[in-house]
This record gives sequence, structure tokens and C-alpha cells, in this order.
Amino acid sequence: MMRQLQYNICSAAFVIFTGTSAINAQILSDSLAVSMIKMGVSNMYNLKYDEADAIFAGIEQLYPDHPVNYLLKGIMIYYKNYPLLPASSLRPVFEDDLRKCIELCAQKPYSKNYEAESLLTNLCARGLLLTYYTNNDLSKDVIPLTAGTYKYLKKSFDFVSVFADFYFFTGTYDYYWEAYPRIHPVYKPLASLFPPGDRLKGLDELLKAAQQSIFVKVESYSRLTSIYTGFENNYLLASLCSKTLTDLYPGNPLYKSDHIKNLLLLNEFDQAENIINDSLGNNSNAFYDAQILIFKGIIQEKRYKNYTLAKQFYQEGINAGSLFGGYFNEYCAYGYFGLSRICEHDGDKAGQRAYRRKGIDLTDFKEVNFD
Repeated sequence: MMRQLQYNICSAAFVIFTGTSAINAQILSDSLAVSMIKMGVSNMYNLKYDEADAIFAGIEQLYPDHPVNYLLKGIMIYYKNYPLLPASSLRPVFEDDLRKCIELCAQKPYSKNYEAESLLTNLCARGLLLTYYTNNDLSKDVIPLTAGTYKYLKKSFDFVSVFADFYFFTGTYDYYWEAYPRIHPVYKPLASLFPPGDRLKGLDELLKAAQQSIFVKVESYSRLTSIYTGFENNYLLASLCSKTLTDLYPGNPLYKSDHIKNLLLLNEFDQAENIINDSLGNNSNAFYDAQILIFKGIIQEKRYKNYTLAKQFYQEGINAGSLFGGYFNEYCAYGYFGLSRICEHDGDKAGQRAYRRKGIDLTDFKEVNFD
């Protein structure tokens, strides 16, 4: 079936693209190619990896050696193996694909003739690499890549009218320039070295990216979800964004997890429990399963006042999440905050303080604690 799908895609496009060669083609100006990319990415986010692979292979046949191919390969590795840890055997392949993409984007005449496309592809590859390095606390890789990325980020402000995806990058800059130093005051001197951003403008730009972009629709909704939860503490808006993702990609447990979290922050226990119960037995994702244990602890503690069972779920979730390093810190913090509250209920002051400190040490957003 996958071979037939790939054959049909390539056959339909053959007449249009015969003679288009390698890197000199402008792929994002071709509506058929864009539709193929959107279809492939949608399948990928719905965990339909075979279908996505077939479509991406079709794109590569139409545009051999185009930098977009290496970007799509990197995206596929990242999400198919999420969370991608530093010890993964796929890490070198992932990094090589994205760095090859970045390298090709800098080549002439491609980067000169198709500046908007080259810039967008370049920034997407750099952004995904930075996300990977940041999530895994690989600061030695973050710093040089960030330094080399800023000049491309500056250019993105000139091209938002060409591709809406650029709004993701301008919105991220505008929002975080103002909001991040409020949470981390140590970065105020660093932020002052760069042109000022605008928090509200950044939110508006991220929304435009979420609604209109080709590559970064999901990342934009995810970014908005995390911003509204962590920085803004606006759990209603966060839940609207996370619900959009679960509606778009119902097969993806990770977006489901974000939505459950936001529902619990709103004390919408019925909805959260329904999503958890509906997904039981439908997942083989250990990362999601560990998150669910923490959420079950919150429900048992907050809704049913069953502190014994809540404590069991918290401890099991923390232990299960230890396999995922920094990716699971936020959820470990929720578990420790819950254990702290249970110790308070039991009159264990020392345990209350110890668990509270562990939770605080693991999260940047102390207010998101389910207290």
C-alpha cells in the first residue's frame, strides 16, 4: 500500500516537475509539493509513520538533494522517537540530517535566488536542533548554535508576508524577549543587548503561525500552550490551544497529555478522567504512561481525597519518568508537589518541606503546582 501511495504521488506530479533539478527548485511555491508536505506532516503527528514516510519519499524523488528533504527526515526522527535522548543511537543521524539541511541552505545560488525559502528551511532546522539541545540540557551545543542563528532570525522579520511560518520565529523572539527575563531575572542584562520585543505582539504572531503556517503549525500551538500555562497562568487559553491539537491529531498521546494537564489545572476532573479512561490500552508510549501516573495521583488527591492511592501514583510516576531525564522534570515536580501536600495532610512537616524543595528545583514555573 505504501509503495502504491508513493507511486501515485510521484506520477501525479511527474509532468509538472520533470526537468526541475535538485537544489535550484523552489519547492514551497508549488502548491502540490506544499500539499504533500502538509499531508506527510499531518500523518506523522497522528503517528501514521508509514504513510508519512511514503509521502516524504515522494517529495525527495521530485526534489532530490533539496534541503527540505533533510529537514523532513530530522523532524521524523525527532517525533517518531520522542523523547529523543542524547544516548539514542539515532542522535547522530538526527543531527547530521539537520546540519546537512543548514549547510545546503547556505549554498549559492539557492540561498540567493530563493532567499525566503532558504531562510525558512534554515530556521526550522536550527530551531529543531536548539529544541533538542535545550530539552537535553546540552548547553555546550546550544550556545554556538544560538550565536550563529541570530542573524537569520533578524532576517525573518522581513519575510512574514511571504511565508506565515516566519511568524513563529518573530513571535517567539518578541514574546520571550519581554517575558523570559521576568521569570529569569538573571537574563535581563543579556536581553538588553538585543532589540526590544513585545509580549502581546509575540502572542499575536504565534497565533498567526498556528493558523496559517506550513511547517510549524503544531509547534506554534504547542508554544502557545506552554506560554499560556507557564508564563501567563491562563489555563483556559492554554486548554483551548491544547484541545485544538488533540482535535487535529487525536492519535497523538503527547498532545492528549498536555490537554489533560490543562483540564486538571482548571479542576475539570470529569473531562480529564474521561480522556485518561478512553486512552487506556491504546498507547504503547512509556513517556505518556508515566505522565498519566502523575495525573492519576492528582485526581486521587484532589478529587477523591484518597491520599494513599495518590501517593502510590505519584511515586510510580516519578520512578517511571526517571528514564526520560530532563524531559520529565516538569512532571516529576508535579509529583513532588503532590507528595508535599500529602505530607502536610499527614502532619509530616519535614517531608512536606523536602518534597516541596525537590519540586521547586525541577521546575521554572513554581505557580504551576496544582496547589
